Amino acid sequence: MAPVLKKVYDYLVIGAGSGGIASARRAASYGAKVGIIENDRWGGTCVNRGCVPKKVMWNAASVAESLHDAKAYGFNVDTDNLNFDWVTIKEKRDAYITRLNGIYESNLTKDKIDRIWGTAKFVSNNTIEVEGELYTGKHILIASGSKAVIPDTFGAKEFGVTSDGFFELKTLPKKVAIVGAGYIAVELAGIFKILGANVTLFIRHNEFLRTFDSSIRQYILESYKNLGINIITKSKITKVENRSNESKDLIITVETLGEEGSKNFEGFEELIWAVGRDANVGPLNLGATKVQLDNQGFISVDEWQNTAEENVHALGDVCGVAMLTPGKFKIGKSKVLNLNFLEVAIAAGRRLSDRLFGGKPLSKLDYNTIPSVIFSHPTCGSVGIFFRDINLFYFNS
Repeated sequence: MAPVLKKVYDYLVIGAGSGGIASARRAASYGAKVGIIENDRWGGTCVNRGCVPKKVMWNAASVAESLHDAKAYGFNVDTDNLNFDWVTIKEKRDAYITRLNGIYESNLTKDKIDRIWGTAKFVSNNTIEVEGELYTGKHILIASGSKAVIPDTFGAKEFGVTSDGFFELKTLPKKVAIVGAGYIAVELAGIFKILGANVTLFIRHNEFLRTFDSSIRQYILESYKNLGINIITKSKITKVENRSNESKDLIITVETLGEEGSKNFEGFEELIWAVGRDANVGPLNLGATKVQLDNQGFISVDEWQNTAEENVHALGDVCGVAMLTPGKFKIGKSKVLNLNFLEVAIAAGRRLSDRLFGGKPLSKLDYNTIPSVIFSHPTCGSVGIFFRDINLFYFNS
């Protein structure tokens, strides 16, 4: 049976993550007729498998740090007998995320935004097919996000998980391997270590966080060594094996760049890959449009969030710029799980709708002044141009 045209919208949004929902709601506030398409939980990566639950776990680790310091401040705390229950924090965290899902859905209903359940597929430059029905948008926003990847290394996918899998863990592994040198790997390494796990971090170069200033990299690197995190530099994992049939007892084979031979690291109960993310564009059938991808597979946009297809826009992680970046974070005074955040994609989405529907033709997001926070232990942050780029930006040398 041929797909049937169901509705025509002023604004059709693909992806109900932070950016998509923010843009949809702002457009609706100007009176636009809006539909939003989603095939997963409301809130996207940030709410369900990223920024928000990660910060809950970071805060749990920070509480553990404070408890260990409490005696020095006059509190009678037996630090030798502290018991941390992973199951309890997971249950509370998951319940909090479920509540957020409901809040997002409720807000869409209040704003009279149509919720369209299913996977979006372009059939032309302005028409989307979802579950056998067609929807047309005068403007279409692609905010479908990104997904964590695992390399094709032998055993990597069979025995390892991504950062998504971190939030599915039912218990705290006693010994964990993390692969990656970006802020996600660094943050997870700190959380695991502070909460009591033996942690080994495998990185490809001599340092991690290589997109940040050297002062930040060196400070966190030394802090992590002092915490007792085992950091294996210049490493390339070539094989992952499990020597147990009942649980994970992993052997990780590693080559050191520039050296001959390999070395085995053994006894890991969990392996987490944090080696990058790909754009969620596979099901979209972008070939039916003029939308272009860059050499890394992310959607190419100009400074106004316009793609190469007229009236088709894109923002957030699907564009590969400032991915998963929180702009503001606050922990409530009385409730551990009270999190308020303003994400980059939210700001970009609101500005786009201001321009398209709010009569603000110059509205756009300036990506050059975004603050970035690393929720490591200790935390670090930066804003503006890195020191290494000053000559390039100001002296053209």
